[in-house]
Amino acid sequence: MATDESVETSAASEPHKESTSPRGMGRELGRYASFAMAFGFVSIATGIFTTYGSVLNSSGPRGIFAWPISVIGQLSVALVFGALAARIPVNGYAYQWVSRLVNPVWGWIMGWISFSFLGVVVVAVDYTVASTILPELLQYQGTQQNAWAITAVVILLQSVLVAASTKLTHQVNKTAVTVQLVGMIALTVLLFAVGAYTGKLDFSTLFTSAPAAESGYYSLGSADHAGPFALAFLLGAFTIVGFESAANLAEETRDPARVIPKAMVQAVVSLGILGFLFLIAITALIEDPAKLAESGTPVATVITAVLGSAVGKALLALVVVSIFSCGLVITLSGTRLVWAMSRDERFPGWRALRRIHPARGTPLNATLFVFLVAEVILAGFAMTTDALFSLFSAATMLPAIIYAGTVFMYIVKRRTLPPTQGFSLGRWEIPVIVVASVWLAYELLIFRDAAFRDPWLYVLLLFAIGAVYLVFLLVKRGVAGLTMPDMVNVDRVLDEVDETTADGVPAQDRGAVR
Repeated sequence: MATDESVETSAASEPHKESTSPRGMGRELGRYASFAMAFGFVSIATGIFTTYGSVLNSSGPRGIFAWPISVIGQLSVALVFGALAARIPVNGYAYQWVSRLVNPVWGWIMGWISFSFLGVVVVAVDYTVASTILPELLQYQGTQQNAWAITAVVILLQSVLVAASTKLTHQVNKTAVTVQLVGMIALTVLLFAVGAYTGKLDFSTLFTSAPAAESGYYSLGSADHAGPFALAFLLGAFTIVGFESAANLAEETRDPARVIPKAMVQAVVSLGILGFLFLIAITALIEDPAKLAESGTPVATVITAVLGSAVGKALLALVVVSIFSCGLVITLSGTRLVWAMSRDERFPGWRALRRIHPARGTPLNATLFVFLVAEVILAGFAMTTDALFSLFSAATMLPAIIYAGTVFMYIVKRRTLPPTQGFSLGRWEIPVIVVASVWLAYELLIFRDAAFRDPWLYVLLLFAIGAVYLVFLLVKRGVAGLTMPDMVNVDRVLDEVDETTADGVPAQDRGAVR
């Protein structure tokens, strides 16, 4: 790995030498595309369809009131991330921030945790389609075997699209986000309207706890057991994650220091409001909570029961589009993280994974790698007794660790951060930090519950693999050999590209971006 001095000299003298630079991707993303990245990753349709059944079992209908608290907590985290994105607008978000503000070793650890999260969350998202929606939509009996096969195919399709064209991927995502917005609003309005017209809407159901026990409902639990209401926070904690994906494409976004913080905050707020209204509608239409809790497709079951088979299936089809888009964004985000770490020569197989395909203009090798990792994770989880619960639990635990580490870093380094280029917390900084810290500490404590044994095994296995490679890097290069390329140099190279070409692509790379 080059030293800071050699990196600076190389960047200044040969800014367009290789096609491994982000310059080959250009700054194509505007405000809506950045918002669509954050909104598409979070995807309330995905989160609610994935976790509602588990929360109904553990916390009953009353558990939905944990949602607004989760939204406030995650919004505070998004604000901290926005303050960082406005100071270090570089692909790789938490990996880049921690590497540059703390040290490269801790940054590498954060990058590896982020990679572990993206690998499992794309499987959790796509498994939702196969296990909770398609059986109701197409009226077939869902099994572990067909859920595994369908999920594998969906992951393949997303990877092919990401590998084929970054521009097309963004176009598909923007269209899907628009469909999701319109579809979820229409679905929520219809559920309220038809429920009120038919007399099925019963708001008293919102305050019942069955099938969860009323006794000790709000208790904090024991050393290895979380209380019923505490487990309900998983609904929001799993759903309202991934807003930081907008920051992972900072080098492809126009005016990222201003656009990305707003995109993340707008995504969390809009999803929080719409998601809570949808939860109220679904829950108020439940006839028998205990019976519905036994269903493998509880949300889909309520929708078709209230709106009828034809309308219900049409809206479920829109949900499938939304969830596919969510997985697509996660796949794109995962490939960008792998590529960013490989660009800095610190990811296993970095020489191959940092390459940009000359014809496609996409990180093809990184995309193939993320695809293979997702398929391996799917094979590991798919045959467990409760695969969906294990997947979404792991996909909730890992971002909580990432968020906690990043917020803690911000607290320690906030007085020595680079100057903001477009967004600041201002006088709200201390209140935001306090809310974010309390929220993340409480969220992490939920995972002491014995039900999370399998997710912890996944986390510990990935951490062990990462630890082995980190030791290899340190032995081979030492801490000094992991020094990050200078942050200013990255921006200068991009600026030089923007100034010397009409479309942000070097002359020798022109035509490579699709």
